[in-house]
Amino acid sequence: MDRMHEFRLSRPDSLDEAVALLARDPLARPLAGGTDLVPNLRRGIGAPSVLVDLSGVPGLDAIEAGADGSIAIGAGVTLARVVRDDAIARALPALQQAAASVAGPSHRTAATLGGNLCLDTRCVFYNQSEWWRRANDFCLKHGGDTCHVAPQGTRCHAAYSGDTAAALIALAAEAEVAGPQGSRRVPLERMFVDDGAKHLALGRGEILLRVHVPPQPAGSRNAYRKARPRGAIDFPLAGAAARVALDDGGAIASLRVALTGTNSHPLLLDGTAECVGRPVDEAMLGGLAKRVQKQAKPMRSTVTSSNWRRTVAAVLVRRVVAELAFAPG
Repeated sequence: MDRMHEFRLSRPDSLDEAVALLARDPLARPLAGGTDLVPNLRRGIGAPSVLVDLSGVPGLDAIEAGADGSIAIGAGVTLARVVRDDAIARALPALQQAAASVAGPSHRTAATLGGNLCLDTRCVFYNQSEWWRRANDFCLKHGGDTCHVAPQGTRCHAAYSGDTAAALIALAAEAEVAGPQGSRRVPLERMFVDDGAKHLALGRGEILLRVHVPPQPAGSRNAYRKARPRGAIDFPLAGAAARVALDDGGAIASLRVALTGTNSHPLLLDGTAECVGRPVDEAMLGGLAKRVQKQAKPMRSTVTSSNWRRTVAAVLVRRVVAELAFAPG
C-alpha cells in the first residue's frame, strides 16, 4: 500500500457541524472506525479533501433498550460492543452473530456498526493497489468507464459485503439519517440501491445516526450465517439472516430472510409471505432455496464463481431457517 494523499481532518463536536462539513464539500468523507476506508485510501481509491471524524458527535455511541423490547443502536457503537451487549444477545442473536463474524477481534474494537452498514462495495478489479488497477485499466467504479465484470453493460457490479445489514434487515430495523434537510427514518433496506458504484441512498451531507430495531414477534427466533474462504477475517462470499416465527401447529407464522455478499446491495428476499401457513418441510425449504437462487445475482466480482455464491446462499438460507424452526424450546 502507498502513503495516503494529503487531507484535512476535522473533528466536529456536534451533529449540525458534522452535517455542515459534509454538505459544504463534495469531496468530504465521514470517518468512523476507518477499518475499510483507510486501507482503500492507501490503495489510492478516493482522494477526499476532508475527513470528518464522527467520534465526537454526541449520542452516536449509545445503545438504548426500550421497555417494549425495542433497541436503538448508535452508528458509532463498535462491533465489539454489539457482540458483548446483553440486550442484543437476548433479543437479536442474528445481529450479535453477524457482528462477531466481521474481521478479527482487533478490527471489531475500532470498526463501528454504522461503518459496517455503509461499507463500500467490493470487487476483485477494485480492491487492488493503484498500480495494479492502472495496469489493468481503471474500472467503472473508480477512475474508468468500463465494468470489467460485465464490459457490455453500463453499471458497476461490485458486491455489497457488510454482515450486519442482512441481520438488521431480517429484524425489520429502520435507519435514522440526519442531513441538511433534517432527520428521517426509513426501513433499513431502503438505505441501499442496486448499484455497485453508489450503493447508498444517502444525499450529500447525510449521516447515518442510529438503527432502530422494533420488538420482535413473540416466539420468533433469528440467526445469521455466512460463507467465507477462511474462518476469520474474510468478508462474506454469501451471508444469510432469517427471522422465523411458528404457529402452534409448527407451521410458518412469519418469515423474513435477507442476503449479503451476492448483490450490489443487501437483499430482503421477496415472496416469503407465501411460506406462511406451511410446515417447515423439504418442499417448503426447497421452494425457499429456489427463490433465493432467482433473486441472488452474484457476478464475477470475488475469488469464487457466481454460481457457487448463488448456490451457497440458497444452502445457507435452507440451513438457518431449518435450524430456527427445529431448535429446542
